[in-house]
Amino acid sequence: MSKRPAAAAAEAAPEEDLRFEALVRELETLVGRLESDELALDEALDLYARGVGLAVKGDTLLQGAERRIVELKQALADGVEAKG
Repeated sequence: MSKRPAAAAAEAAPEEDLRFEALVRELETLVGRLESDELALDEALDLYARGVGLAVKGDTLLQGAERRIVELKQALADGVEAKG
């Protein structure tokens, strides 16, 4: 028994295994498929759920990047103060 295409896409890769750029590409693909009006309701819901998971993961990755930038800025400021 084969899986529906939407279900297979919803299981493409675990969110934790995706890099930010790949996550954005997959979200763009999901949005395109959802906007196509060619999906059954259950397939659309599967894709939507996958999209929510990807969005949450993307937000987590962005927050981590922001924390890292703040840390680097602080390290730079500390280094400049120590030498000054």
